[in-house]
Amino acid sequence: MKEIIKNISNEIVINKSKFITNIYKVKSILEVKQILENLKKDYKDATHICYAYSIGAIKKASDDGEPSHTAGMPILNVIEKNELNNVLAVVVRYFGGIKLGAGGLTRAYSNSISKALELADITDEKNMIKIRIEFDYRNQNEVNYILKDYNISYKEYDDNIIYEFEYEDGIYPSELDKYIIKKEMV
Repeated sequence: MKEIIKNISNEIVINKSKFITNIYKVKSILEVKQILENLKKDYKDATHICYAYSIGAIKKASDDGEPSHTAGMPILNVIEKNELNNVLAVVVRYFGGIKLGAGGLTRAYSNSISKALELADITDEKNMIKIRIEFDYRNQNEVNYILKDYNISYKEYDDNIIYEFEYEDGIYPSELDKYIIKKEMV
């Protein structure tokens, strides 16, 4: 699978209808819901706000009032064709007065997403794993040396020291196995 590196925006006009495309890098359905709520506020005068997303095995598409399968599914098809994951693609449509028909709508939504993806930086998806380790103060220098190239996102100093950091699956400092408290996919 692949993912976009940063969010993308693009706009095209087809037969006087304006199609504003926003593609977001997302990690959760809650994040998707928050983005959609904000877009509905930002574009409250839009005719349609159609979208599709793919997060792991979860995929969803919405036509938002367009004829069935003329907006959300074409958006999702472009996402799948490009093998994208952890992505939300939204197309905001302002009707321009000329009806496009079912085939025209399908092409318009597909083209809108495809044009936006031409602007995207796409990379192979990396499986990140978050790890939490606990160790004695006397091991701090050793652990800090092993983790010198990692971003430690959390540090706690109490009876022992606790660190949290992320690493790319397959690139793990195995010298830390004896300190692991918790390990989870991000």
